Amino acid sequence: MDSLTRGARAAKNGPIDRPPPEERTLAERGRRPRHTLLEAAEAVFGERGYEHASVAEITQRAGVAQGTFYVYFPDKLTVFVKLVDDLGDRLRAEIRQGIAGLTDRIDIEREGFRSFFKFVARHRALYRIVRQAEFVDRAVFERYYRRMGDAYAKGLKEAAEKGQIEPLDPEITAYSLMGLADFLGMRFILWEGEPQIDRVLEQAMQLIRHGLEPAARRDAGKASAKKR
Repeated sequence: MDSLTRGARAAKNGPIDRPPPEERTLAERGRRPRHTLLEAAEAVFGERGYEHASVAEITQRAGVAQGTFYVYFPDKLTVFVKLVDDLGDRLRAEIRQGIAGLTDRIDIEREGFRSFFKFVARHRALYRIVRQAEFVDRAVFERYYRRMGDAYAKGLKEAAEKGQIEPLDPEITAYSLMGLADFLGMRFILWEGEPQIDRVLEQAMQLIRHGLEPAARRDAGKASAKKR
């Protein structure tokens, strides 16, 4: 069915949300080799690094012919860039799914961190791949963090406007929290044989809720300010 036919049906019967089953099947078949190649590239780049990885290794890991690789990607650099973008897309999608239905920003922070830690535990090459991107293709490296930071800052700005969190600069706050998650994920997810997600979450949320200043000192400061 061509696009004009689908458009005519939409005009008559309303919007068509999904293509017919036979077209979905063809689309899914087309995506499978690309997805398999990206998974193989994630493993190979994670193990070998960009400089030492080869297209031959990626196709061997994927179990496809080299000709199939070139149907989807013209060269090693392109598959690397697509992989970094794909990892970023999947990470953000997983976080969105993890916080779906939540309305309080503190709850959103907790479950967002949890989703990030779980993703890191499953994609243990994530850190190495993204860090390589800074030297392989600076644009995709920045894009990975900017897309995450922009969405994060937007959510924080909305929460501040609702009075759920302090009205701090949303972009600075977003990158501060991203840095916190990044290093906690490295130390307590990647470096540990058994990821310590619950323990790390508890401590991280204490810091996010209350900061570093002790409660007694905060209360003393408030009392002193009232006397002036």
